[in-house]
Amino acid sequence: MFLPKEVKFFDLFDKQAENIVAAADFYKELVDNGSFTPENVRAMHEKEHYGDELTHVTINTLNETFITPFDREDILELANKLDDIIDAIYLLTNRFSLYKITKPTDYSKRLAGTIAQTAKALQKTLATLRSNKKMKETLTQCVEINRLENEGDVLRDEAITYLFENEKDPVMIIKQKELYELAETITDYCEHVANLVESILVKSN
Repeated sequence: MFLPKEVKFFDLFDKQAENIVAAADFYKELVDNGSFTPENVRAMHEKEHYGDELTHVTINTLNETFITPFDREDILELANKLDDIIDAIYLLTNRFSLYKITKPTDYSKRLAGTIAQTAKALQKTLATLRSNKKMKETLTQCVEINRLENEGDVLRDEAITYLFENEKDPVMIIKQKELYELAETITDYCEHVANLVESILVKSN
Protein backbone atom coordinates (compact mmCIF):
# COMPACT_ATOMS: atom_id res chain seq x y z
CA MET A 1 0.00 0.00 0.00
CA PHE A 2 2.98 2.29 0.51
CA LEU A 3 4.62 1.69 -2.88
CA PRO A 4 2.85 4.57 -4.67
CA LYS A 5 4.10 6.94 -1.99
CA GLU A 6 7.67 5.70 -2.39
CA VAL A 7 7.54 6.04 -6.15
CA LYS A 8 6.17 9.54 -5.75
CA PHE A 9 9.34 10.70 -3.98
CA PHE A 10 11.46 9.59 -6.91
CA ASP A 11 9.04 11.22 -9.34
CA LEU A 12 9.22 14.48 -7.41
CA PHE A 13 13.02 14.47 -7.40
CA ASP A 14 13.03 13.75 -11.12
CA LYS A 15 10.70 16.72 -11.68
CA GLN A 16 12.95 18.93 -9.59
CA ALA A 17 15.95 17.85 -11.65
CA GLU A 18 14.07 18.47 -14.90
CA ASN A 19 13.13 21.95 -13.69
CA ILE A 20 16.72 22.72 -12.70
CA VAL A 21 17.99 21.63 -16.12
CA ALA A 22 15.35 23.79 -17.83
CA ALA A 23 16.30 26.78 -15.66
CA ALA A 24 20.03 26.28 -16.27
CA ASP A 25 19.51 26.02 -20.04
CA PHE A 26 17.28 29.10 -19.99
CA TYR A 27 19.86 31.01 -17.96
CA LYS A 28 22.57 30.07 -20.47
CA GLU A 29 20.33 31.34 -23.27
CA LEU A 30 19.81 34.65 -21.48
CA VAL A 31 23.54 35.09 -20.88
CA ASP A 32 24.45 34.19 -24.45
CA ASN A 33 21.94 36.72 -25.81
CA GLY A 34 22.18 39.34 -23.08
CA SER A 35 18.38 39.27 -22.84
CA PHE A 36 17.63 39.78 -19.15
CA THR A 37 14.33 41.50 -19.88
CA PRO A 38 11.57 41.81 -17.27
CA GLU A 39 9.60 39.17 -19.20
CA ASN A 40 12.48 36.69 -19.12
CA VAL A 41 13.14 37.35 -15.44
CA ARG A 42 9.46 36.64 -14.73
CA ALA A 43 9.71 33.44 -16.76
CA MET A 44 12.67 32.35 -14.62
CA HIS A 45 10.75 33.32 -11.49
CA GLU A 46 7.98 30.95 -12.59
CA LYS A 47 10.52 28.12 -12.72
CA GLU A 48 11.72 29.05 -9.24
CA HIS A 49 8.11 29.13 -8.00
CA TYR A 50 7.47 25.71 -9.53
CA GLY A 51 10.53 24.45 -7.67
CA ASP A 52 9.08 25.80 -4.42
CA GLU A 53 5.80 23.99 -5.13
CA LEU A 54 7.63 20.71 -5.71
CA THR A 55 9.52 21.18 -2.44
CA HIS A 56 6.28 21.79 -0.55
CA VAL A 57 4.67 18.71 -2.12
CA THR A 58 7.71 16.62 -1.17
CA ILE A 59 7.58 17.80 2.45
CA ASN A 60 3.82 17.24 2.66
CA THR A 61 4.21 13.76 1.19
CA LEU A 62 6.95 13.04 3.70
CA ASN A 63 4.67 14.08 6.56
CA GLU A 64 1.90 11.79 5.27
CA THR A 65 4.08 8.74 4.56
CA PHE A 66 4.83 6.08 7.16
CA ILE A 67 7.34 4.05 5.13
CA THR A 68 9.87 5.97 3.03
CA PRO A 69 12.40 4.66 0.45
CA PHE A 70 15.30 6.04 2.51
CA ASP A 71 15.87 8.12 5.66
CA ARG A 72 13.32 10.85 6.22
CA GLU A 73 16.07 13.32 7.15
CA ASP A 74 17.83 12.64 3.85
CA ILE A 75 14.62 13.16 1.87
CA LEU A 76 14.07 16.51 3.57
CA GLU A 77 17.70 17.57 3.08
CA LEU A 78 17.66 16.54 -0.57
CA ALA A 79 14.44 18.48 -1.23
CA ASN A 80 15.87 21.60 0.41
CA LYS A 81 19.23 21.37 -1.38
CA LEU A 82 17.51 21.02 -4.76
CA ASP A 83 15.43 24.08 -3.90
CA ASP A 84 18.64 25.98 -3.12
CA ILE A 85 19.87 25.38 -6.68
CA ILE A 86 16.78 26.72 -8.44
CA ASP A 87 16.65 29.66 -6.01
CA ALA A 88 20.26 30.53 -6.84
CA ILE A 89 19.67 30.39 -10.60
CA TYR A 90 16.76 32.79 -10.24
CA LEU A 91 18.76 35.06 -7.92
CA LEU A 92 21.58 35.24 -10.45
CA THR A 93 19.16 35.96 -13.30
CA ASN A 94 17.53 38.73 -11.30
CA ARG A 95 20.90 40.26 -10.43
CA PHE A 96 21.76 40.63 -14.12
CA SER A 97 18.49 42.47 -14.61
CA LEU A 98 18.87 44.69 -11.53
CA TYR A 99 22.44 45.60 -12.50
CA LYS A 100 21.33 46.27 -16.09
CA ILE A 101 24.04 44.04 -17.57
CA THR A 102 23.14 43.85 -21.26
CA LYS A 103 26.48 42.50 -22.46
CA PRO A 104 27.55 39.60 -20.23
CA THR A 105 31.27 38.91 -20.30
CA ASP A 106 32.86 35.89 -21.92
CA TYR A 107 33.53 34.54 -18.43
CA SER A 108 29.84 34.79 -17.55
CA LYS A 109 29.01 32.89 -20.72
CA ARG A 110 31.54 30.17 -19.93
CA LEU A 111 30.24 29.87 -16.37
CA ALA A 112 26.69 29.59 -17.73
CA GLY A 113 27.85 26.69 -19.89
CA THR A 114 29.40 25.00 -16.87
CA ILE A 115 26.17 25.46 -14.90
CA ALA A 116 24.12 23.89 -17.70
CA GLN A 117 26.47 20.90 -17.92
CA THR A 118 26.46 20.44 -14.15
CA ALA A 119 22.66 20.50 -14.02
CA LYS A 120 22.46 17.73 -16.63
CA ALA A 121 24.99 15.60 -14.74
CA LEU A 122 23.00 16.18 -11.56
CA GLN A 123 19.83 14.99 -13.27
CA LYS A 124 21.56 11.74 -14.18
CA THR A 125 22.82 11.38 -10.61
CA LEU A 126 19.33 11.79 -9.14
CA ALA A 127 17.96 9.20 -11.55
CA THR A 128 20.18 6.56 -9.88
CA LEU A 129 18.25 6.96 -6.61
CA ARG A 130 15.61 4.53 -7.84
CA SER A 131 18.06 1.65 -7.52
CA ASN A 132 20.86 1.01 -5.05
CA LYS A 133 22.45 -1.19 -7.74
CA LYS A 134 23.55 1.83 -9.77
CA MET A 135 26.45 2.93 -7.61
CA LYS A 136 28.85 2.79 -10.56
CA GLU A 137 26.71 5.25 -12.52
CA THR A 138 26.31 7.42 -9.41
CA LEU A 139 30.07 7.56 -8.89
CA THR A 140 30.64 8.37 -12.56
CA GLN A 141 28.26 11.32 -12.43
CA CYS A 142 29.60 12.50 -9.07
CA VAL A 143 33.12 12.57 -10.50
CA GLU A 144 31.83 14.60 -13.45
CA ILE A 145 30.02 17.05 -11.17
CA ASN A 146 33.17 17.41 -9.07
CA ARG A 147 35.17 18.12 -12.24
CA LEU A 148 32.66 20.74 -13.35
CA GLU A 149 32.61 22.33 -9.89
CA ASN A 150 36.41 22.60 -10.05
CA GLU A 151 36.07 24.10 -13.52
CA GLY A 152 33.67 26.66 -12.06
CA ASP A 153 36.19 27.51 -9.33
CA VAL A 154 38.92 28.10 -11.90
CA LEU A 155 36.67 30.21 -14.15
CA ARG A 156 35.52 32.34 -11.21
CA ASP A 157 39.09 32.98 -10.08
CA GLU A 158 40.28 33.78 -13.61
CA ALA A 159 37.29 36.07 -14.14
CA ILE A 160 37.87 38.01 -10.93
CA THR A 161 41.59 38.33 -11.62
CA TYR A 162 40.89 39.67 -15.12
CA LEU A 163 38.22 41.98 -13.71
CA PHE A 164 40.56 43.64 -11.20
CA GLU A 165 43.31 43.96 -13.78
CA ASN A 166 41.20 45.49 -16.56
CA GLU A 167 38.03 47.13 -15.22
CA LYS A 168 38.41 50.74 -14.07
CA ASP A 169 34.85 51.37 -12.88
CA PRO A 170 34.66 50.37 -9.18
CA VAL A 171 30.87 49.93 -9.32
CA MET A 172 31.16 47.56 -12.26
CA ILE A 173 33.85 45.61 -10.41
CA ILE A 174 31.46 45.11 -7.50
CA LYS A 175 28.64 44.01 -9.81
CA GLN A 176 30.65 41.61 -11.94
CA LYS A 177 32.46 40.08 -8.98
CA GLU A 178 29.13 39.23 -7.34
CA LEU A 179 27.80 37.72 -10.58
CA TYR A 180 30.87 35.50 -10.95
CA GLU A 181 30.67 34.35 -7.34
CA LEU A 182 26.94 33.60 -7.54
CA ALA A 183 27.46 31.58 -10.71
CA GLU A 184 30.14 29.45 -9.07
CA THR A 185 27.93 28.95 -6.01
CA ILE A 186 25.38 27.15 -8.19
CA THR A 187 27.93 24.50 -9.14
CA ASP A 188 28.80 24.19 -5.43
CA TYR A 189 25.15 23.50 -4.63
CA CYS A 190 25.00 20.84 -7.34
CA GLU A 191 28.04 19.14 -5.87
CA HIS A 192 26.42 19.16 -2.43
CA VAL A 193 23.39 17.33 -3.85
CA ALA A 194 25.58 14.80 -5.64
CA ASN A 195 27.45 14.07 -2.42
CA LEU A 196 24.16 13.56 -0.60
CA VAL A 197 22.87 11.15 -3.26
CA GLU A 198 26.08 9.17 -3.02
CA SER A 199 25.73 9.03 0.77
CA ILE A 200 22.09 7.87 0.52
CA LEU A 201 22.96 5.02 -1.82
CA VAL A 202 25.93 3.94 0.29
CA LYS A 203 23.69 3.72 3.38
CA SER A 204 21.06 1.73 1.49
CA ASN A 205 23.53 -0.95 0.36
